[in-house]
Amino acid sequence: MLVTVFPAAAFGTNCYVLAPGPGEECLVVDPGIGVEDTLRTALEEHRLRPAAVLLTHGHVDHVYSVTPVCGGDTAAYVHDEDRYRLVDPLAGLDRALLAMMEEQFGRAATWREPERVVEVADRQRLQLAGLELEVLHAPGHTEGSVLFTLDGVPDGLPPEEGLDRTVVSGDVLFAGAIGRTDLPGGDDQAMRASLRDVVLPLADTSLVLTGHGPATTMRHERATNPYLQGLIA
Repeated sequence: MLVTVFPAAAFGTNCYVLAPGPGEECLVVDPGIGVEDTLRTALEEHRLRPAAVLLTHGHVDHVYSVTPVCGGDTAAYVHDEDRYRLVDPLAGLDRALLAMMEEQFGRAATWREPERVVEVADRQRLQLAGLELEVLHAPGHTEGSVLFTLDGVPDGLPPEEGLDRTVVSGDVLFAGAIGRTDLPGGDDQAMRASLRDVVLPLADTSLVLTGHGPATTMRHERATNPYLQGLIA
């Protein structure tokens, strides 16, 4: 499996490109702010064609560039409880943050809702771009936060790690941390339930591709992440 990752121009959001291999269709995950040029270069380098955009949740730092990627038969996939956020994710930002974005990028932030949106549900299986994924609903950071899981790991990982599964965790689980729950739509109790019922049951052999920061493994997080300690699956 080919996996490419690069950070967005704001908030350090990780944008992922997943494909069976070079020259194939691919999935773009969480295209954030200012990723268009870098994404275009990555697609050209590996001769990839976007088949769909997967959104782990609807915060603007994860969805801002979704419309430039979508179009034609390329749809955005989002959990139904975060679908409302794609109407205008800028609406929840304060003026100071919008002014900062305008100063950084030299133009006012704008938004256009993607033409094709597919709502996904918990435990739904998707077959896209030659890959089979499962959707795991994990509310807490937002109402519709999800993990995307699939068999296999990126090419080039050392075999001694023993990893055989990939989890795209969005802002549910980070290396040594979890997503915040104090933003609109966040819920601390829901997050704890998601960590207990959705994250803890993940196999130790899972590679975790996080929404911000470095990748990690479930083996490492189970042993070291303070937010997982004391929880019983």
